Amino acid sequence: MFEILEKRELAQNIKLIKISAPHIAEKIQHGQFVILMADERGERIPLTVADYDREKGTITIVFQEVGKTTKMLGAFNEGDEIPVIVGPLGNPAEIERFGKVVCVGVGVFAAPMTLLARSFKEKGNYVIGVNIARRADLIIFEEEFRAVCDEFYVSTDDGSREYEGIEFMKLILERGVDRVVVCGLVPIQKRICELTRPYGVKTMVHLTPIMVDGTGMCGACRVMVGGETKFTCVDGPEFDGHQVDFDELERRKRMYLVHEKVAHMMHKRLGTEC
Repeated sequence: MFEILEKRELAQNIKLIKISAPHIAEKIQHGQFVILMADERGERIPLTVADYDREKGTITIVFQEVGKTTKMLGAFNEGDEIPVIVGPLGNPAEIERFGKVVCVGVGVFAAPMTLLARSFKEKGNYVIGVNIARRADLIIFEEEFRAVCDEFYVSTDDGSREYEGIEFMKLILERGVDRVVVCGLVPIQKRICELTRPYGVKTMVHLTPIMVDGTGMCGACRVMVGGETKFTCVDGPEFDGHQVDFDELERRKRMYLVHEKVAHMMHKRLGTEC
């Protein structure tokens, strides 16, 4: 069992939990993820680790309540125990001294991006942070993210903060950068890759496909990268975004959309696991 030591609500339906997981904290590296189950008979969901403390044996996870399992997880309180957490999984992010690195964290993914940005900074890079959300009240980790960046920008879809959308990033790209790294959902990752492609800057994306076992055995997380089939759980989750077939990835993510909605509705109606 993995005890929840701290729980906070960062924004509407976005929660942070700090968990006692000494064996995972000992080995986790930036960009890796865990798979957890909110119930021993429930589904397995992957979540990127947003922070860790090796000495205290803790990992921090930030998630948005969007479906049945994340709703169940959001109902947990400090002192409660999560029955199953497996990790660390996936490959660590490529953290080297590249020069100027743009770190883009979208929505709830601003949390793990803060950890990556800090790592790039520690390697001696000039770090430009971009924190994007749908609305101003959904911006999270702003202070923590800003603190590890040399430059920092906030943008919302509705223009309620400094910038609107992602077009302003052209101003950054035109000055010359050496790498762009994006954590976010598939549609925004695709748009940012289309934005960076004309500038010839390598753009790395952290993918979030459907995932089951997380060890490369089930094949549920497969994605086409450079015309080859890759398994996100063992070959990723970080890939060259200009090589990813985002259209196929989005189609695969929607395969069980109806089932997810039904499970969510049943859970909401009964208040128990279905």
